[in-house]
Amino acid sequence: MQDLKLPSLRDTHLVVMGDVMLDRYWYGEARRVSQEAPVPVVDVQREEHRPGGAANAALNVASVGAKCTLIGVVGDDAAAVLLRGSLEAAGVRCEFVTAPEFNTIVKLRIVSQRQQLLRADFDRLVPDVQVQLQALLAKILPDADALILEDYDKNTLAEPEKLVSMAKAAKVPVIVDPKAKPFSRYAGATIIKPNDHEFRASAGNWTSEEELCELARATCSISNVGSLVITRGSKGMTVVSSNGGMEHIPAHEVEVFDVTGAGDTVAALLGISTAVGWDVVRSAALANLGASLVVAKVGTATVSGPELANAVARRGGRDRGVLSRQQLAAVVAQAKASGERVVFTNGCFDILHAGHVTYLEEARALGDRLVVAVNDDASVVRLEKGPNRPVNPLDRRMRVLAGLASVDWVVSFHEDTPEPLLALLRPDVLVKGGDYCADQVVGHQLVSGYGGDVRVLSLVEDTSTTDIIRKIQTGV
Repeated sequence: MQDLKLPSLRDTHLVVMGDVMLDRYWYGEARRVSQEAPVPVVDVQREEHRPGGAANAALNVASVGAKCTLIGVVGDDAAAVLLRGSLEAAGVRCEFVTAPEFNTIVKLRIVSQRQQLLRADFDRLVPDVQVQLQALLAKILPDADALILEDYDKNTLAEPEKLVSMAKAAKVPVIVDPKAKPFSRYAGATIIKPNDHEFRASAGNWTSEEELCELARATCSISNVGSLVITRGSKGMTVVSSNGGMEHIPAHEVEVFDVTGAGDTVAALLGISTAVGWDVVRSAALANLGASLVVAKVGTATVSGPELANAVARRGGRDRGVLSRQQLAAVVAQAKASGERVVFTNGCFDILHAGHVTYLEEARALGDRLVVAVNDDASVVRLEKGPNRPVNPLDRRMRVLAGLASVDWVVSFHEDTPEPLLALLRPDVLVKGGDYCADQVVGHQLVSGYGGDVRVLSLVEDTSTTDIIRKIQTGV
């Protein structure tokens, strides 16, 4: 289990450099459609402005409790005044180059009932002020513990090679949040954090987790970067190092309202944890948790130090969630290599009840990690559970299971039995609940054959999904 508790960040100083912008939000009710065009009419009732882009990454750094200096380009305008005021109020030191005849980048979002209806961008490329930017960085680097490059492709980071070289000369680790440039232009960076789309655009498509990892390893080698942290939305993160090491971190199960700025939060937490000496996997696990907190909020958002600490304490620092079969095989292998005892169980888990919860808690007590394999919808039908089963579709059943404290990893299977999964994972313990013997459990021969244990746990009396459904239908 990884300890994700951050030490005191009072003396930790990060420099964020990149494309700064102001995010404006107009909130209101959309109760009618315009007579002029088939578009909603929003009665704007409230306005907000928030730091965006590199400024949001800097705000995240400060919110968690570290010192932060932000380097970027703004215009001589009201947006720059608002941006600086918001950042300095949060404790961010602003080192801006004010470019003549340039307007600060602004993104306007119109929101109604927590849904974004429209985004309007007011931006153009930053003028050539590289000499001034590099001079500012050179002045600040000697006091920095890490450098975060936030590249939104607006030209602030027109010469990333020089910036990385300057940081390396000062022995400062570099975390890059890339956009459209070839990754080789960040050669020498400690970590590059592309999202799924950005990595595909750079390295090409893949059809399996193995192909993804090979592409990432090749990218690390060719581009001369230490590690790649690929953010993959609901699929979590994949971490690959130049030495060939790979680890997948599942996404935390949360209700996503808005992904705006989540990448900035990830970059900020990668930078902070790298600055305090954490390895890339541990850093990515913390960043993954931070991102799960931010996407549950509306608009460009940050995560605070207390909020992050509470989440770490609540989730125990464990990397848990829904995984694909290939991802699960990788994390189970890593867990077993670390000496952890892996427990496996399976079922439909259509309507989760007290019997299920008790059974899963008892199963989890038999080892260090619990894998729950869930029948997909088609296999539930084939099991003749009834004409209206499953009541809950697969994604909802998996999400509920992933939210239980006793469950580490959830995976689906489409076969009639879990034996193919058992052959792939080779768990230490196979657990099943019911009134039969161990030699009647599907897969017992396979598991016993390689030296694993097979256990049968009793179920809680009077707890049955079928009985629950019958009671709902008949009232008896």
